[in-house]
Amino acid sequence: MWLNEQQITASAIRAYRKALLNSSPHHIVIDGLFDQSKLDEVSHVLQQEQQWKTQKHSYSALYVNDTQWQNTPDTERFVQRDRWDRTVNGAENTPSAIALEFLQFLRSSEFMSLLSKIFSVQITDINVAKPEINTNFFRLSASDFVNQHADDSPGREVCMLLYLNKDWQHDNGGELVFMGKDNKPVTIAPLYNRCVLFDPSSQGSEHWVKAVTSEAATAYRYNVTSWYWSE
Repeated sequence: MWLNEQQITASAIRAYRKALLNSSPHHIVIDGLFDQSKLDEVSHVLQQEQQWKTQKHSYSALYVNDTQWQNTPDTERFVQRDRWDRTVNGAENTPSAIALEFLQFLRSSEFMSLLSKIFSVQITDINVAKPEINTNFFRLSASDFVNQHADDSPGREVCMLLYLNKDWQHDNGGELVFMGKDNKPVTIAPLYNRCVLFDPSSQGSEHWVKAVTSEAATAYRYNVTSWYWSE
């Protein structure tokens, strides 16, 4: 069981809906949504260095290679981070199996049904060509960045961020920042088992990530990013 039952009661879902409608952008922050013992197992897998590959996006092109990147001005560089490679030791009964299981759960009918209830819209992968590429683990170091951008896309209803950073301190940086409205940005710390759900088409939903400043044992900021569509 991946979900924390105490966080998905009928009364909790009603509270999420209310908070969603009364926020700008339309978003909610849920701490402890998932079973912590299972997330601990997932986090252990993410420490394996061999499963990470660098990912670079510019504002005009995704998955830019090193040559293209060198020719991209700093102002046009959108993302530099590491993406978890599920093809490395990706078979069942390997150490990474629990992490793969979690990614699969996040695209399951059970989890998407929960999102449908919270956002009052039918979430489905029926028209998503490759659902698995829309849910994955990422990490940021002090040399990486996610610059300001919007996640809106036709039919995209929900964006989810889940943080997997134990013992994260305020001076480690790495906060999510929504533009918000009326020059009132919304800043959210990337604390362990903290889930952020937001409507990417809502006002003020453009966002970025503050620079990571952590060192030593907390050198990386880990998260899951997942995007969801309606029909």
